[in-house]
Amino acid sequence: MSTPPPPLDDDDANPENDAHADNTAHPEHGSRAATALAITATLAAGVGVATQSRVNGELGQRLDDGYTAALISFGSGWLILLAILAFSPRGRAGLARVITEVRHGRLAWWMLLGGLAGGYFVLAQGLVAGMLGVAIFTIAIVTGQTVTGLTLDAAGFAGARRTAIAPARVIGAVLTIAAVAVAVVPRLGTAGFPLAAVVLPLLAGVAVAFQQGLNGRVRAEARSALAATTINFTVGTAALAGATLVHLLVAGLPEALPSNPLLYLGGAVGAIFIAIQTVTVGRIGVLVLGLCLVTGQFVASLVFDVVAPLGPGSTSATAVAVVLALSGVLVASIRWRRGGRGATPPSA
Repeated sequence: MSTPPPPLDDDDANPENDAHADNTAHPEHGSRAATALAITATLAAGVGVATQSRVNGELGQRLDDGYTAALISFGSGWLILLAILAFSPRGRAGLARVITEVRHGRLAWWMLLGGLAGGYFVLAQGLVAGMLGVAIFTIAIVTGQTVTGLTLDAAGFAGARRTAIAPARVIGAVLTIAAVAVAVVPRLGTAGFPLAAVVLPLLAGVAVAFQQGLNGRVRAEARSALAATTINFTVGTAALAGATLVHLLVAGLPEALPSNPLLYLGGAVGAIFIAIQTVTVGRIGVLVLGLCLVTGQFVASLVFDVVAPLGPGSTSATAVAVVLALSGVLVASIRWRRGGRGATPPSA
């Protein structure tokens, strides 16, 4: 995951135009069908995020080396994006635009470093997803992201519009923190469950919140999400390559590479769920997109922990924690009307 980076290029796809062209006789029916399809696809993208954690977690276990696993996953995603960029004039123009903005001082160079967070996220997958299980790993990521996002939104980080710390957002953040406690406390003292390992995905969630702010600014300057995402993966791959080289010099090479080809698909899975977001965000909006992604992640993580567990597997406490975390994200994402007249999503 890479934690879901920005969609590849919103301008390259217009689902509403496609739906209109294919359903001119029954526009309302076509619009509803297209929206339902977009929601289904975005839920599948959320499943893809959990799948990537599952794949990278096992690859790290098989190699006994989370650094090499992270580099394989992130690096393969980078190569896929470079191939797409080669056939996208708009993406290449966006990349050139970012370089020009940095040279003229209109975009700070450090705003290009969001990929460091993405690289750390994938590294955390390779190091501890196998120890914690996919569900607890996902809960910790979402908690770190939600709590940090609350603060960054209020500060207007990276030039974004400031968002007041409303009670609903605080309640949502508290619910996600409670979810971590519910999932982790029953396992304290259990063999093979290092509490310190929970810190890595929590910090990865914090990093992802910063990454989203930085990538959003780069995307705005590039006017191309493909260009912003390619920069993100380039920086992350370079950082992981350096960290992995140092690690290998100290620890040595892995004994052997796993023979199962499915374990090398983490980067490809990441590219696919990014592409899905590209198509669906214009149809369902940012709020529903985020909720669908998180729902897909949580449901898939529970399934993985039951059907093909990496770590300790899921318990009833884990299931309750997932519900708490999902509720926290939902509460934090909704703008409540004053006067108790219900809730409305924020304008996109």
